[in-house]
Amino acid sequence: MHTDSRSAASLRAGAYHIHFTDILFHFLDTYSVCVISHLYTVQTCTATQLRGAQAYGLSYTPSADVLLKQFLGLQYRQPTSTLSTLNTRWQSPLSKILRCRCPSHGHTYSQVPEQATLGNTDYAFEMAISNIRYGEGVTKEIGMDLQNLGARRVCLMTDRNLSQLPPVKAVLNSLAKYGINFQMYDKVRVEPTDQSFLDAIAFAKKGEFDTYVAVGGGSVIDTCKAANLYASSPMSDFLDYVNAPIGKGKPVTVPLKPLIAVPTTAGTGSETTGVAIFDFKELKVKTGIASRAIKPMLGIIDPLHTLSMPERIMANSGFDVLCHALESYTALPYKMRSPCPSNPINRPAYQGSNPISDVWALHALRIVAKYLKRAIRNPEDREARASMHLASAFAGIGFGNAGVHLCHGMSYPISGLVKTYKPKDYNVDHSLVPHGLSVVLTSPAVFAFTAQMCPERHLEAAEILGADIRTARIKDAGFILADTLRKFLFDLNVDDGLAAIGYSKADIPELVKGTLPQERVTKLSPRPQTEEDLCALFEASMKLY
Repeated sequence: MHTDSRSAASLRAGAYHIHFTDILFHFLDTYSVCVISHLYTVQTCTATQLRGAQAYGLSYTPSADVLLKQFLGLQYRQPTSTLSTLNTRWQSPLSKILRCRCPSHGHTYSQVPEQATLGNTDYAFEMAISNIRYGEGVTKEIGMDLQNLGARRVCLMTDRNLSQLPPVKAVLNSLAKYGINFQMYDKVRVEPTDQSFLDAIAFAKKGEFDTYVAVGGGSVIDTCKAANLYASSPMSDFLDYVNAPIGKGKPVTVPLKPLIAVPTTAGTGSETTGVAIFDFKELKVKTGIASRAIKPMLGIIDPLHTLSMPERIMANSGFDVLCHALESYTALPYKMRSPCPSNPINRPAYQGSNPISDVWALHALRIVAKYLKRAIRNPEDREARASMHLASAFAGIGFGNAGVHLCHGMSYPISGLVKTYKPKDYNVDHSLVPHGLSVVLTSPAVFAFTAQMCPERHLEAAEILGADIRTARIKDAGFILADTLRKFLFDLNVDDGLAAIGYSKADIPELVKGTLPQERVTKLSPRPQTEEDLCALFEASMKLY
C-alpha cells in the first residue's frame, strides 16, 4: 500500500476519513466494483474533500465508519484490512455499489437532462455518402485501391453489353497490372428483378469474396450492393431487408465487404447512396433496399466512361438527375417527417429535405439546366458529359439523404407493368421503360400538384430551368414549373406521355395500386395524396404536349 506523504502531525490514530482524490474505480467483468486503494488517517476533511464526497452522493460526517457504511454498506474495522475486507465481502455491498452515484457508475446522474421531444416528428438529420474520386482516366487507380485493401478474392460485376466496352476494359487492365485475383459476373439485368438479384447473390455467396467492384449504371451498382449484403448475411431471408410494406425493412447490422463503384452512366448517383432498386415480379412493382450500410466505400467517377453512352441512354440518365434534384429539394422537410426514430439506426436514409441536401440538389439542377441538352445532342462534348457525370453524383448526395417523392413513387409501377415498350439505344432482350423516362413523364403533373405546399421552391426550380419569373404570382408556381418542364422535355424529343409508351386510362387502377406500397418515398411528398389524387396525376400524365 502506498505510504501517505502527509506529515505525521496531520495524522491522528482512531480518526479515519477517506481522501477522495485517491479513490480508484475499477470495473470487474460486467460488475462495477469500487475499490478504495488508499485510506488515510487524516484529522479533518478539507473543503475539496467535502465537495468530493458530495459529488459521489455521500453526505459528510466526521465518522469514517458511517462514511464507509454509506459508500460500501459494510462495517469498517481496521484501516489495514480495507482491501482484504473488500476482496472477501464484495457481494454484500454490490447492490449498493451498482447504485453508486459517482461519475464512474451513476450514469443517470452524470447525464445532462434530456429535453422532451415535441410530437412524433423527427428533430435531426444526418449525411451519409461514399468517398468520391473524380478525374479523366482515374479508373486506372482501381488496381492500386484493391491492393491497398489487401483484397484477395474480388467480385467484379457488370452486364454483358458493358463487358465488351472501354469502361470494363479499363478496370480489367488495372486489375491485371496489379495482380488482383478476381471473378467476373456479367449477367446483371438492366432494370434488375428480384430473381436477377437472387442470381447475383448466389454467385456472391459461392465465391466467398472479400471485396466487390461494380462497373456500370445503377442496375449494376444496385445489384452489387444486394449481392454484398446477402453474402455478408447468408442466413437472412431475401425479404428481411426489402423496404416495408413489401418486405420486412430490417436494419442492416452485419458488417459488409468493401465495394468500389465505377459508374458508367450520368444518372442514378448509385455510387453515392445506400439504395438498391429492383422489380418485384410477383407484384409487378419496383421496390428496393435502403440502408446506409450498403453504400459503396468509394465511387470512382471517370468522365471518359460517359463518351460511349448513346443519345437516349444519356437523355434518360439525365432525366433521373433532373428528378432527383427536383424531388429532394421539394421533399417534405425532415422536421416534419414521422415517426421520430427511437434509435438512430432506425432513422431512414430518405429523411426529407434538409439544409445540406438542398445545396447539392440546387447545384445539380443548375448543371442539368446548363449541360444536359448539350450532352444529349453532342456525344463529343466532353465538358457537357463530364459535367453531367458530376451532376449525377451531386444529385445522388442530395436525394440519397433527403429522398425523392411522387415522381419516383409513381415511376415504379410504370416500369413494373411495362407491356411491349422497348426504348431506342437499349440493347436488351426484354421490354422495359428506362428508369429516368418512367420518372420524368409524370413530373409536370406532380409538381403542379405539390407546389401549393412550398411554392417558393417550385418557382426557384423553374427559374433555374429557364423560366422568367419576374412577374410570376406565387400561386402559379406549380403551373409555371410544369410548363417549364414540358418545354424542356419537348425540346429533347421525349415520348408524349404514358400513352406513348403503351398505357391507357384503363391501366390507371393498376398503376395506382402499384404506387400505394411505395410509402418510403410517397410519404415524403410535401403534399399528402389520396388514391383519387394519384388517379388524377396518372391521367394528367397520359399526354404531355
